[in-house]
Amino acid sequence: MAVAVVLLTITLVLVVALLAAAGAGKLARMDGASYPAALTRAATAFATVITLAATMTAALAALST
Repeated sequence: MAVAVVLLTITLVLVVALLAAAGAGKLARMDGASYPAALTRAATAFATVITLAATMTAALAALST
């Protein structure tokens, strides 16, 4: 049961990160940015969401001990 919850949580975080990256890339293109600049902004948004999830996991793990 615990493994299923972990896998579903990982999947949810990845989906949210991909959606954030797609949104950032689309907004960058609408703003007139070049494709490399839009890709950079999308990659930054993806990495930010993953980093936030890792930070929250570490904080929750520290609280539970």
